[in-house]
Amino acid sequence: MRRQRRVRIWVRGIMVFFAGGLFLGSSVWAEESGQCPQPRFTGKAPDAVYNLKNPLEPNPENLSAGEVLFQNRAKPMPCKMCHGVKGDGQGPMSKGFDPPPRNFTCAQTINGVPDGQLFWIIQNGSPGTGMLAFKSLKDDQVWQVVLFIRKLVQP
Repeated sequence: MRRQRRVRIWVRGIMVFFAGGLFLGSSVWAEESGQCPQPRFTGKAPDAVYNLKNPLEPNPENLSAGEVLFQNRAKPMPCKMCHGVKGDGQGPMSKGFDPPPRNFTCAQTINGVPDGQLFWIIQNGSPGTGMLAFKSLKDDQVWQVVLFIRKLVQP
C-alpha cells in the first residue's frame, strides 16, 4: 500500500513537471513574477458564482483550516507549490508557468477579485494557465482557502 502511494505521488509529480514544461521558455514569467498588479488571464466565472460572497466568517478556525489546505493538504497538490509559502507567486514550481502563478500578496491584484471568482477558479482551474482544478475540495474548504488568500494581501 505504501509503495503504491509513493508511486502515485511520483507519477503525479512527473506529470505536473511535464505539464509545467509546456509553459517554459517565455520571458513573461521574468517580467510578471512578483509583479504588482499582475495582468489577468482567467475568464470570468458565471454570474451566479461570480457574485457569491464568502459565507464563512474569517475567524481563527476558518483561517487556520484555509492555511492548512493552502500549505499542505489541498489535492491534487498544496497551493504553496506554485503560489509560494507566503502566497507571493514564488513557489518551487512557479518558474515553469506562463503566465506565472498569482501573487496573492498584491492588494492591487486581489482586492478587485470577488469571492465568487476566486471560489470558481479554485474549483475549476484556469484554462491557458497552470492553475489546476481542485475538485476534491468541499465547498467549505474552498471558502476557507479564499479566506486565507484574502489574509495574505498586503497593502
